[in-house]
Amino acid sequence: MEPMDIVGKAKEDASLPKATMTKIIKEMLPPDVRVARDTQDLLIECCVEFINLLSSESNEVCGREERRTIAPEHVLKALGGLGFGEYIEEVYAAYEQHKVETMQDSLKGAKLSNRAEMTEEEALAEQQRMFAEARARMNGGAIASKQPDTDQSFES
Repeated sequence: MEPMDIVGKAKEDASLPKATMTKIIKEMLPPDVRVARDTQDLLIECCVEFINLLSSESNEVCGREERRTIAPEHVLKALGGLGFGEYIEEVYAAYEQHKVETMQDSLKGAKLSNRAEMTEEEALAEQQRMFAEARARMNGGAIASKQPDTDQSFES
């Protein structure tokens, strides 16, 4: 028997996360409206089909421009070519927002990694402090507040 994915098709078939899609469906409807499970599955399949159609059309647009990588502009042109031109502005705005959020996330990550840089002596002192805390926890004693002597020589 084939392994099944969340929508009940073989793993080779493309699908979307059922929990996420169910959440999106419920957010779009009034709170008093319920959706049958088979209706949710049908909506998910429609979304997968739409993504397949849009991907295929984007690939054709990309090919006509003699490019090998599908760019966001190709997707926007494909939306227009498929008759979804009224969504282009909203999709582009969402794409721009995504770029801003991604840039902010990468800047936050860069700031955190810069803060994480320590000198070798600071790193050794921190390591010794953490070892002391771990020993204290293992022995059931209190954590010693004494900082290790960073000027210790390792030579005997």
